[in-house]
Amino acid sequence: MLFESFHFIHDHVVHNLLTGLSEKLTYHNLPHTLDVLKQVQRIGKEEGIMEEEDMFLLKTAALYHDTGFLSVYAGHEAAGCELARRDLPGFGFSKNQTEQVCSLIMATKIPQSPKNILEEIICDADLDYLGRDDFEPISDSLRREFLELGIVRSDEHWYSLQIKFIENHNYFTNSSRQLRNPEKLKRLEKLKSV
Repeated sequence: MLFESFHFIHDHVVHNLLTGLSEKLTYHNLPHTLDVLKQVQRIGKEEGIMEEEDMFLLKTAALYHDTGFLSVYAGHEAAGCELARRDLPGFGFSKNQTEQVCSLIMATKIPQSPKNILEEIICDADLDYLGRDDFEPISDSLRREFLELGIVRSDEHWYSLQIKFIENHNYFTNSSRQLRNPEKLKRLEKLKSV
């Protein structure tokens, strides 16, 4: 049964991320991927996703959404889709299911543009931390990654980029808007006062 193959997919992706990601990726790493996996399940439940296949596709996309970082930084979503297209048929996925996973991965590309509830869920899961208590250490891991890779030149540049990003960000699902938006707005005000 296809759905029973999830633990094989999980172990395969976790192994690849553990052994293949650059140590410079202090944010886009295995803990982030596992967090997104956890959040798609939570948000999916809160949004009433009852179909086993829908949840299976969401969980698979969460695992693959940043696998593109194994080979590229810019355009990692498309690279992750290529990996999914290569791997998933071997786990019993149909062409249609594989393409659904790819649509979910591509929806996480910034600026996010989800076209259905499953895409909204993975988008909100990917940026769930913006409205959580652990925002500061997670945000700092992204700051360090951006500085290491030359995406930002200084902490001042980082803070201005972060403020602009959070100002332009919106959660899509009702549950994330209710649960995460109030805290996200508090974080934004705190960042503006730095």
